[in-house]
Amino acid sequence: MEPENSHPPLKNTNALIIKLCVITALILLLLIPSSWIQSMIDERESALQATQHNTANRWSASQTLRGPVLVIPYTELDGKVNAQQQLFVLPENLNIRASVKTKLFHRGIMDATVYQSKIQVSGNFLRSALAQSGIKPGNFQTDKAYITFGLTDLKGLKSNPVIELPGQRVAVQPIFNEHALFDSGLQAGIRLPDAENIPFNFTLDLNGSEALNFLHTGKTTDVTINSDWKSPNYGGYYLPDSHSADSSGSTAHWRILYYKRPFPQQWTNNNTLLSGDKADSEALFGVKFRLPVDQYRKTMRTTKYSSLIILLTFVSLFLTELIRRQNIHVFNYILIGAAMVIYYTLLLSFAEHIGYDWAYLISSVATISLIAWFTASLMHNRSVAVLFGGILAFFYGFIYVIIQLEELSLLMGSIALFFIVAALMYFSRKINWERHY
Repeated sequence: MEPENSHPPLKNTNALIIKLCVITALILLLLIPSSWIQSMIDERESALQATQHNTANRWSASQTLRGPVLVIPYTELDGKVNAQQQLFVLPENLNIRASVKTKLFHRGIMDATVYQSKIQVSGNFLRSALAQSGIKPGNFQTDKAYITFGLTDLKGLKSNPVIELPGQRVAVQPIFNEHALFDSGLQAGIRLPDAENIPFNFTLDLNGSEALNFLHTGKTTDVTINSDWKSPNYGGYYLPDSHSADSSGSTAHWRILYYKRPFPQQWTNNNTLLSGDKADSEALFGVKFRLPVDQYRKTMRTTKYSSLIILLTFVSLFLTELIRRQNIHVFNYILIGAAMVIYYTLLLSFAEHIGYDWAYLISSVATISLIAWFTASLMHNRSVAVLFGGILAFFYGFIYVIIQLEELSLLMGSIALFFIVAALMYFSRKINWERHY
């Protein structure tokens, strides 16, 4: 016996096939606004990156420490002219201890990560490097020797660094020489000690944003970074030998030897060796202080499942109307599809203000409730609407779990889809496709 107020059933197989084709076309058409929403997410994320870049320009950019390097001028007879040259010597041992405190700058609904750091740099040079260079000892101008190092953004310095050597404390000065070793560098003139071992140390009070990197310039480079950032991302050519993270922050340690480093321990007259693309790609390492997965990336990943959600919803609704023997007009499918597309704009707009998780809950509850109420009014049956709402809740819950899982997302997604297809097979077996009802 047919339920009261039911719509007229489909009359024949041709009508059923036509409706299936129309529903398929609707699913394909709904992919168009879904792509628009993805473009909107890209636009909002670009606005976030612009805000972060603007904040970095005002606070300080991502910082990279290059060096230090011992530079010793020397002269060579070039025809009848004594041409001035330079010998560059890297540290035998380089030890860096960095302590980093991060904070978020809020610009409207946009956030940017910045940090304050105290970086203690120590190590030693060997005077024997002069003899190993093959240059005549009398050609060196040791009274003009200096130590230099580079930073990405000198604006981030909050105090004037002082390099300490045996019997010397020398404040550094910015470099304005276009032929300098570093584009944004500092240097301190020193008296080159006569001893074989030349220890040094200095401290940097340095502001930066998003990342802190170091260039592997020591024959042995030993770096430790302690920060209050709970989810660091270690990047560059070298991963840390050890690292840990907990509720109080994170720690990472590198100990790197000079084998396979893209530049030698000493060289002459090449002032681009430590700032070229090869040095950056094969000798740079450090940590990034970024939000693990921000709301835009999560929302973008969610929208990529929109076609799957719409397909499963329409299939479930179609099977429901066949089993219930109640015809749902195509226009009602359009309205339900529109609600499912608007869901993603709700998710994006709420995520910008209250975070992805709460936005997902609010948007899902609102959309599921709306569609369940609409289904109940169409079929005049609350139990069917509750069942259909439960199906939608399962779909959205399934997508949320997939988004949260990183490494297991493919496995869990494949298993869940297998059971969904199995369920559709189970319920579709009750349908007589020849008679429909």
